[in-house]
Amino acid sequence: MRKVLLMLAAVAFAFGGAHAFTLTVAQGSDVVSLSPHQTNDQPSARVMRQIYDTLVIQTEDLVLESGLAESWEQIDATTWDFFIRPGVTFHNGDTLMGSDVKFTLDRLRDPATAAPGAFLVGFIDEITLVDDMTVRITTNGPFVPILSHLAHTATSILNERAVTDAGEDYGTSVVVGTGPFSFVSWEVANQIVLDRNDDWWYGDVGPERVIFRAITEGTVRAIELEAGAIDIAYNLEPRDALRARQNPNITMAEIEALTTAYIGFNAQKEPFDDVRVRQAINHAVDAETIVDVIFEGFGFPANSPISSMVFGANTDLEPYEYDPERARQLLADAGLGSGFSTTLWTNDNPLRIQIAEIVQAQLGDIGISVDVQVLEWSTYLNDTAAGAHDMFILGWVTVTADADYGLYALFHSSNFGSAGNRTFWSSDRVDELLDLGRRESDPELREAYYFEAQEIIRDEAPWIFLNTQIEAHATRANVTGFVPHPAGHNRLYNVQKN
Repeated sequence: MRKVLLMLAAVAFAFGGAHAFTLTVAQGSDVVSLSPHQTNDQPSARVMRQIYDTLVIQTEDLVLESGLAESWEQIDATTWDFFIRPGVTFHNGDTLMGSDVKFTLDRLRDPATAAPGAFLVGFIDEITLVDDMTVRITTNGPFVPILSHLAHTATSILNERAVTDAGEDYGTSVVVGTGPFSFVSWEVANQIVLDRNDDWWYGDVGPERVIFRAITEGTVRAIELEAGAIDIAYNLEPRDALRARQNPNITMAEIEALTTAYIGFNAQKEPFDDVRVRQAINHAVDAETIVDVIFEGFGFPANSPISSMVFGANTDLEPYEYDPERARQLLADAGLGSGFSTTLWTNDNPLRIQIAEIVQAQLGDIGISVDVQVLEWSTYLNDTAAGAHDMFILGWVTVTADADYGLYALFHSSNFGSAGNRTFWSSDRVDELLDLGRRESDPELREAYYFEAQEIIRDEAPWIFLNTQIEAHATRANVTGFVPHPAGHNRLYNVQKN
């Protein structure tokens, strides 16, 4: 009998041990906040994706499926009912109710919240409770991408009691969701610790604990992965990824992302308020060479503000030809034939710093003296949102894979600053086209609106289109089940470690 008990104990230990593991993940920046209403940046979203759930889920194949909304029904062109999944509990033990959903979305769209992701729910006119578990959303007009917007991490459902009780501490020391992992701790600029939620409504969760580490230097991330100090490394730099491909202890997880990298101009500052100056710099920067040199096959020159994977992308736009002579002539036409001095901001991202240095040299060739300034990530976001910059390097992930999200946040005049339009450029016609695109149900008409908007953006040049990219994530060879998401919000609940 004792032998049988020992055998049963060994089996139980082996089964439990297969699930009792810690998964350590490294990314290039620390989070800004763990409140979906305080930030809309990629490093934060990658962690929040593990903690929270949304009404709708966007899968790795960009398919929309039911999340905290078990189902939904469109009543008419402007009315949607969402039936909230019963029996879901928050990490603090509270039961998910329709009132939590209403609280979350009302708070997100409240101007007093000043949420960077508020534009995602700008289509909402009113939210009412039909009953305890049915939420009715009335829109201010037909809004085609409503479901994809409700799959975005910024619309993650919050626990009303936790947010109210925590006050200003919410998102830093207090974080409560319904997702596969619950918040344990955040050591700023170092690591975030999450523990498995054994009561997750969706199903089983693999890792017992997930640790997110902020490792700014890409080469250091790669070395830590090679040494086995981390299990997953996000966004290896091209040279490190090429080396990792040859390492039998590492498995690459590469994916074409929904990201477009760009250099933006502050169009409300002289001399960038002159379209000729913006066009001149577009002609002076050899984006194709930058992509070839920096990304080494992990990127493609962009000719549009949104990836070709996004609905509504105008892939037929002609890029600006690299033509320094044309650039000099445009500067002369703008009264700046002798050049001028400016600054180019980037955050502490090694690839962006390399891009900035190449652009600095190329603009020097046409008489523009560029001071490259490197800022810490949260400072960078805050100061570009405030319009304190001249030029800046950034990227945008069209998370919803729909042109509305890729263009409205970045180029509509209602979204100056933290919402996305950090160039502070606007066009009445582009505003009109983007408003039409989000209301039109005919896909061909929507596409036509977005195509025209992109043509104007290309001609007015508030950006230099740099590149789309292949994100080179990597895991230790003993890690299985990791499937990267094109939006970069990789889900970790089904990862195993042998």
